[in-house]
Amino acid sequence: LMEGTGDQMQQLLAQATAQGVDASVVAKDGAPAFRVALDQALRTGVLGTDFGDQPTFLLLPGDLATGVVTVDLCARMLPDAPDYARGFIGLAYRVQRGSFEGLYLRPTNGRALAPPPPRDVRAVQYFAWPDWTYDRLRETDPGRYEAGADIAPDRWHRLSLEIGTNSLRASVDGTEVLSVNRTLGPASTGQVGLWVDIGTEGFFRTPRIVAG
Repeated sequence: LMEGTGDQMQQLLAQATAQGVDASVVAKDGAPAFRVALDQALRTGVLGTDFGDQPTFLLLPGDLATGVVTVDLCARMLPDAPDYARGFIGLAYRVQRGSFEGLYLRPTNGRALAPPPPRDVRAVQYFAWPDWTYDRLRETDPGRYEAGADIAPDRWHRLSLEIGTNSLRASVDGTEVLSVNRTLGPASTGQVGLWVDIGTEGFFRTPRIVAG
């Protein structure tokens, strides 16, 4: 699965499903991209119930159990982003009705902006919905499921996930940033989603899903 021209992206968008987000094809930096942002209802909703490590994504067609998912992405902060927003953007995978796993970036925590500790080691986050959100993971296993990265808002980065039955390796711009040897979601099959959270205007290009 991949796309390139504006027409191809419109065709893919027609096959995709928006859940809790508004999605469209727009021009970004001289080329077409998917624009994904929380819909208005969720943006005015309740943290931890309507948004905040929740199923808010553009679901792409097709299923994946294990394999590699790669996408070029760019996060821009919305003018009304709350203070705790970090440009949250990433990928959800093995999405089913009651569960999914995901990995997202917090671009304003990227080393390029030299954020203060502990934000400097919280630029990348793994989670598993509904039970294992970032705040619970910080309580049970601090530092195990998040890491620092050389990222920044309003900058294109290539995110790649190598998804095993019970493992995950994440790379940004070709550099491994997080390895999880025991993932927390069910070993299952499901869809892949282009994921965003509060305060983010997310742009995505060239999603590639290779089952393995």
